[in-house]
Amino acid sequence: MPSDAIQVTTLPSGLTIVTETMPRVETVSFGAYVAAGTRHEDAAVNGASHFLEHMAFKGTARRDAAAIAREIENVGGQINAYTARENTAYYCKVLKEDVALAADIIGDILTNSAFVPEELERERGVILQEIGQANDTPDDIIFDHFQNTAYADQAMGRPTLGDEAIIKQMQRGALTGYMQAHYGPKNMVVAAAGAVEHAAVLDLARSHFAGLPQQPAPAAEAARYTGGEFREERDLDQVHIVLGFESLAYRAQESHAAMLLSTLLGGGMSSRLFQEIREKRGLVYSIYSYTQPFDDSGLFAIYAGTGEKEAAELIPVTLEELRRVQHDVTEDELNRAKAQLRASLLMSLESTGSRCEQLARQWQVHGRIIPTEETKQKIAAVTVADIQAVAAKIFRGKPTLAALGPAGKVPGLAQISESLSA
Repeated sequence: MPSDAIQVTTLPSGLTIVTETMPRVETVSFGAYVAAGTRHEDAAVNGASHFLEHMAFKGTARRDAAAIAREIENVGGQINAYTARENTAYYCKVLKEDVALAADIIGDILTNSAFVPEELERERGVILQEIGQANDTPDDIIFDHFQNTAYADQAMGRPTLGDEAIIKQMQRGALTGYMQAHYGPKNMVVAAAGAVEHAAVLDLARSHFAGLPQQPAPAAEAARYTGGEFREERDLDQVHIVLGFESLAYRAQESHAAMLLSTLLGGGMSSRLFQEIREKRGLVYSIYSYTQPFDDSGLFAIYAGTGEKEAAELIPVTLEELRRVQHDVTEDELNRAKAQLRASLLMSLESTGSRCEQLARQWQVHGRIIPTEETKQKIAAVTVADIQAVAAKIFRGKPTLAALGPAGKVPGLAQISESLSA
């Protein structure tokens, strides 16, 4: 069970309110977390989640865009939002005496957004500029190419910012229709962490989120990992490479082993990839690995930026580390990875914003709040054999390769697959 500081209430409408009282803080993070993101979009409205996130701040029946910004900043607060593959978040951080204002504003933008045509056209231009900026940033856009290659021809692979041609044509009705379909109370969690009382937040949620649409949200398209290869020649100083594999979903039994595998392989300056490829060989400035779980799939990926000449050496050395970690892991490096993961977990608990987001996401993914002690015990229980087993499970699967820049010397997918199976 969660600690006494954490309380959860689900209203008759289906809206869940989760709070955590954090002693000795003077602030509150408050947010609404919607279980809808890029993977919930039909192909014809790719980018609707992100467009909707932008439009939420552009005026309601009670406030114009300037008033939303002014009211929150009048009390020194901060307001923001983000769109991801599986969720969209709207959140504030305020002083404890201003939590009612935070709830009022977040509730207002989610139940009373006006979608004024002039604002919609203006924000369309902003999003197109954002897409252009991403396209001009190779170490950013390479991850979109990687995702699209890993999950080809499906919602999970499409870009979060949206397709430029679709954004240019997207109409007001597409946004309001998407909001009606996905922003119902059963698909949303209201969370607050910091200097709060659960009963007060519960009253605020009842008051400010009563106007949510009542229709049930449609199910997302199931993820189908395809793997494959993408490469684009560009006149750049570096080639940007992402090499990845299908990994584990959120609720997989080996999820903590996968996180520790990523940490010891490419999670810091002491990691194998950093030490072997940057420190010993000088092939890169930046190299790291990461895991990205989803509801029904997941990715394990390695990013590197390197020179054209170095690319030919980089991949074979990386593949050797992927083979080696399947049978050669020491207790010392596993313990170091455990310390890193445990410290990251505990440090995140000191932030009201991080804690607020964790509460909402845990409820949406697991249907419960996971006690910190339980997570620490699961990290501690992972063995060397577990790391080797999950490495074999992941790295013997079909790879995905994305390369952008002077990519001619980057080995192809067939060579990579052959090397890993040797």
